[in-house]
Amino acid sequence: LSVLLSLLVPAHTTRSPDCGGILTPSGLRYLAEVSKPHAESVLRQDLMAPPAPDPSPISPSSRNQIISVKADKFSLTLVPDTGMRLSIEVDLGITSAPSTTKEMRLSILADLHVEMNPEGNLELVTSDCKPTLEEVQSTEETDRSALHKSSGSDVDKQINVEKICLEVSKLLLFPNERLMSLAAPFPITPSCQVQYLPLAAPMYSEQGIIISLQTTFQVAGTVIPLPVSPVPFSMPEPASSSPSHLILAFSEHFYTSLFSALEESGALNVSLLSSLTTATLAERITQMGSLFQEDLPVVLQAVTRSSPHVVLEEDKAIVKLFLTAQIGAGSSLFQSFLSVNVDVTARLHLSVTDTRMIISVAAVEDIELSLASSDVGPVLAALLEELFLPTVREEVPAQINVVLRQGVFLPHIASFTYTDVNITIHKDYVLIPCNLQLEARAG
Repeated sequence: LSVLLSLLVPAHTTRSPDCGGILTPSGLRYLAEVSKPHAESVLRQDLMAPPAPDPSPISPSSRNQIISVKADKFSLTLVPDTGMRLSIEVDLGITSAPSTTKEMRLSILADLHVEMNPEGNLELVTSDCKPTLEEVQSTEETDRSALHKSSGSDVDKQINVEKICLEVSKLLLFPNERLMSLAAPFPITPSCQVQYLPLAAPMYSEQGIIISLQTTFQVAGTVIPLPVSPVPFSMPEPASSSPSHLILAFSEHFYTSLFSALEESGALNVSLLSSLTTATLAERITQMGSLFQEDLPVVLQAVTRSSPHVVLEEDKAIVKLFLTAQIGAGSSLFQSFLSVNVDVTARLHLSVTDTRMIISVAAVEDIELSLASSDVGPVLAALLEELFLPTVREEVPAQINVVLRQGVFLPHIASFTYTDVNITIHKDYVLIPCNLQLEARAG
């Protein structure tokens, strides 16, 4: 697939997926379940609309009028390698005279699939639609079937079946405006945004509808180049059918790119206030006394010196941060006297709230401090660690968690949130099986 894509899109040979999702057969069943009331309301609106004035001289009493519309069956099933099949059965109550009411059944069988349009958006397309309309016969009066057929054809004239087929995708709750919402840009920090772009139309397997996405990050409105993924990511298919509605997968490259974007935006540059002062430091580093006459608080201003790196192993996510801390004094006029390289290796904790992945720096596993430059003479590594390691260990995770606390929006379509989330971390990727939940409309 990636070879084919590179041939089709020579200008985007670097495009390869770094995350994706599988909408499972149980997810399709859920979408059909929540679409049913919506479909009934759309059909009621279409079918019970007052008919256009009829120029033929038929008395008003003989005109058929639909007085009730009830969606009896509404299902959405997967057709591997092809798409989806929508099956609807609607019971219609029809009156042709003040005292005569009969029941008709409208059945619609439609084949749907998702295509990618020239603008790069996914859109739902109907490839085939077969409507049938028949009268629900009562056990008596079966001998009047000829009359039933002819009255059915009268109703056919009134029900614009072709129009229903033309707009059959509107009976689902997530047609094209919702599919377009999948590729909307979402904020991570005030200056950093994430966007998930579909790379191709979805594929249909027995496990579900598989969609591959490529993440782009913007900093101050500009798309930033990201580290190249060493291995193209392909969506891991579950071995058996999953009870979850949706399975999201994120590659190791996705998380490294996320931290690279945060680094590029300056969000990982932190200012750490130490419990030390220049006077207490002068007791351990004698040359400090000649630099500062008054006792001032000691501050560490840490900036990234190279891109962070995320490593995923079984049940474990680790971030490696490479910082340089200028250690100095004074709040309004900062005066640096030491420059220290700080390498932090920390565990990441992942969780999901609504449609956001909450990433936090949990336990720090390793910190290395090494002297880069000094205005106060040589300082032994052991002394550096004794003086500054407690501040770095406590403050770096705390400050980065402030940046990350809003979470990162997951790929999602408007009006749906995620529940029953279960996150598993594997070597090179994270799997997030979850259920869909339609949000209740306000008011």
